[in-house]
Amino acid sequence: MKKAVRLDKFLANENIGSRKAVGALVRSGAVTVNGQAAKKADQQIDADSDRICVNGTPVRYNAHTYIMLHKPAGVLTATRDSRAETVLDLLPPALRRRGLFPAGRLDKDTTGLLIITDDGGYAHRMLAPKSHVIKRYEAVLDLPAEAADKARFAAGIESGPDCFAPALLEISETDPHTVWVEIREGKFHQVKRMFRACGKNVTALRRLSIGALRLDAALGPGEARILPENEAMLVFVKDAEQIRRKA
Repeated sequence: MKKAVRLDKFLANENIGSRKAVGALVRSGAVTVNGQAAKKADQQIDADSDRICVNGTPVRYNAHTYIMLHKPAGVLTATRDSRAETVLDLLPPALRRRGLFPAGRLDKDTTGLLIITDDGGYAHRMLAPKSHVIKRYEAVLDLPAEAADKARFAAGIESGPDCFAPALLEISETDPHTVWVEIREGKFHQVKRMFRACGKNVTALRRLSIGALRLDAALGPGEARILPENEAMLVFVKDAEQIRRKA
């Protein structure tokens, strides 16, 4: 099926640069279409079948966009808000696309790994309870965690109307106020509510990984980068725990 699109739009969407920058590349002769120098930035190409190169390097068409964001505190996980900054507002112009949305959510004061995409099927699969995708968090508590808390997490927590599936809790050997949690659900304020049921409050929370996809240590708060499709699919790796511990 033919995927007709303007050359400059195609290259901008593949993160080669802004349309203005792409235009400069075309004028310099750096862009070729099927081995021939591109004549105009706005010429139509077939993104599925035409071979596009920039400085001799092929540019592959990607049907969807996947972005890793290191979410900072104080920013809403939403596409738009008239009164507050959203995660989409943090994206640099080179990464912005039509149709992007956050796959899942982090509370306003929670930091760490967030995926932004335009792939609805990917987001649905990642968030579906039957997928059992593991989310790993680092939390700081107001009171030290105890062995009894580990046992409650492992058994699953029921407290009043709250009911949470079994989860992994690890306690820092040097500071029991610092813990790591792995959950397979994604209920509202889940980690905070689980600790509240144990008589403790979370004072800081950061998501470290989803499946086998870990937050890039090179990304500072508010920074983002494109995820190649094969890296984005790491969220569905079933043996995430083993991969994480061997790394």
